[in-house]
Amino acid sequence: MSSDASNHSLGLDVGAAATKAVLLNPDGVLARAVRKSGAHFASAASACLEETTAASGIRLENIQSIVATGYGRRNVDFATTAITEITCHARGCYETFPHAITIVDIGGQDNKVISVTDTGDRRNFKMNRKCAAGTGAFIEEIAGRLDTPIEQLDNLARSATGNLELGSFCTVFAKTELLSLIAHGTPLPEIVKAAFRSVVKRIIEMDPLAGRMVMTGGVIAHNTSIVDLVTEAIGREVLVPKHPQFTGAYGAALLGLES
Repeated sequence: MSSDASNHSLGLDVGAAATKAVLLNPDGVLARAVRKSGAHFASAASACLEETTAASGIRLENIQSIVATGYGRRNVDFATTAITEITCHARGCYETFPHAITIVDIGGQDNKVISVTDTGDRRNFKMNRKCAAGTGAFIEEIAGRLDTPIEQLDNLARSATGNLELGSFCTVFAKTELLSLIAHGTPLPEIVKAAFRSVVKRIIEMDPLAGRMVMTGGVIAHNTSIVDLVTEAIGREVLVPKHPQFTGAYGAALLGLES
């Protein structure tokens, strides 16, 4: 990074479920913010901008670059540029793990698998956009069907002792299956862990997940038992950045700083 700490860059990852912001300069991250995207991506992005500038004391006119990424990046009219989430996630992860890596990002509406070389270049990527199976939306649906706050799912899954699995990846069919399990008195922790196993199976179905693996996304930030299940499934360590939900915004801010 440059030594000019007066250069400020804001990365905005406008996702389908949540909008994340990272404000940084060459000395490091100054502020972070996250809001529900809702029906108005522009409003969520503006709220994140206001929160990060207020927290850091940096005025808007002193931010040289505002990079928007994610599902709603074209809705941020105050951004200086827009960059795909694939590029931003790759950049953000490589900054933390400067090696050849395979990135799995579990988003609100899609999953991404990104392969990055040992020089930080993107080799290839895959996305699951046709179905909500294995995404944050799937987890939310499960929580709603079980009438359980989503924040409690991780602890419930960790208390499960069985090996129950759901028979379907499909969100619609999985919900029907859940009703049957509930009707038969299946303990709640076993159902939650089965749902998490379904997420893991969907990820592994997407890609062989070769090499050093990194997981990101809001789902990972709040459900670390999914990381444990992936570790168990692939038989090796899974790396997670300190702030997994902000990887795309962090990468966007870094790209803005470098430009």
